[in-house]
Amino acid sequence: MKAYLWPVDGMLPPTTPSRWRRFIERYLPMVVVYLMVATLVAIVLYPHMVVTVPSGYVGVLWKRFGGGTVLDPRRLKNEGFNLILPWNEVFLYDLRLQSFTESYNAISSDGVNLTATVIVRFRLQRNAVPVLHQAIGPNYVQVLAMPGIGSLTREVIAQYNAEQVYSTARQEIQDKIRSLVEARLSEKMMEHEDDEESYRVPLRDIFILYDILVTGIELPEAIVAAINRKTEQYYIAEEYKFRVEREKRESERKKIEADGIRDFQQTVSQGISESYLRWRGIEATLQLSQSTNAKVVVIGSGKDGLPIILGNVDSPAPRAGSTPASGTDTTNKESTTAAGPAVPLEKTPAAGLATPAEKIPPVISGASSAATPEASSRSWWPFSLSDIEAYLFQTVRPAEPKTEARPR
Repeated sequence: MKAYLWPVDGMLPPTTPSRWRRFIERYLPMVVVYLMVATLVAIVLYPHMVVTVPSGYVGVLWKRFGGGTVLDPRRLKNEGFNLILPWNEVFLYDLRLQSFTESYNAISSDGVNLTATVIVRFRLQRNAVPVLHQAIGPNYVQVLAMPGIGSLTREVIAQYNAEQVYSTARQEIQDKIRSLVEARLSEKMMEHEDDEESYRVPLRDIFILYDILVTGIELPEAIVAAINRKTEQYYIAEEYKFRVEREKRESERKKIEADGIRDFQQTVSQGISESYLRWRGIEATLQLSQSTNAKVVVIGSGKDGLPIILGNVDSPAPRAGSTPASGTDTTNKESTTAAGPAVPLEKTPAAGLATPAEKIPPVISGASSAATPEASSRSWWPFSLSDIEAYLFQTVRPAEPKTEARPR
């Protein structure tokens, strides 16, 4: 039987702590202090030890105690998270397409001061970035690109006058600037001589030139106004040239048209006869009479009964005893007679009846000449004034017996 020993006062006997517990209780304060110091150091050194390279960039490593710039392209810092020693540095360079815009003052060949705005687009070569960093630095655009391109731009613009620069030679100036920049990049070298590392790199292996664009050229306002006036006068002169040419063409057209009309008339006149015209007149009269529209048919006095425009050439000569009234038209007589109401013969007064022409004695020339101006005033009466006068003269004075002429 196992016996349990209990103290007389009822308290448990003291127990010995474990080994890990004694270690923690002994070294815990020191571990906490070390962790706090390490955390503080990490917070302080994090910006100097951790480098994040953005997309499209590359980092050039510079060692404070290792010889400066690392020229080996294989040791460039790529995109993403990179750890370095806190006393070293990393310089970032953009490998994507870049552009800058700059305005340059230039003078044309005729002494006009102008301002040219140029846009340059380029990109860096990845393997040449360490050399560019060591020779020029991150501000290579302001140090190398802008002054060089500005000098070449002024050199090219000086070969043209103000009008050419403003209007016609922009594309040519742009191409010349690009070719000169490419030639200058091939000539210029970046050199470095050292016991350990030396290089000789042309600028064309560092920069990839895409475009050089001349976006604008500003001239003085007076020069621009003069150029515009000159251009306006040029186009006005061209307008007059076209007018003269148009008139020449119009005269040629009229001449050709006149020749055609002459040939047509000569050809047609040979084939048109009097019987053909009479037949065409009959056809026109039939078509006019068959029309359903309201109309007035004007019948001429020709022997064929054709309209007056075709038939009056065959009208008989006037009677010897009467003089035709001036201004009196057969057409008016016929149209008026046709338009008036029909009156029966038995209701017509005796004075209004026509007398046969063979029974009317000849009228003296004085009466005929006196009746002529009066006859011109009537337009609707079917008889002339001379006919009425002759009729009254026969009624009042009976016919005298004929007497033989006495011999002289």
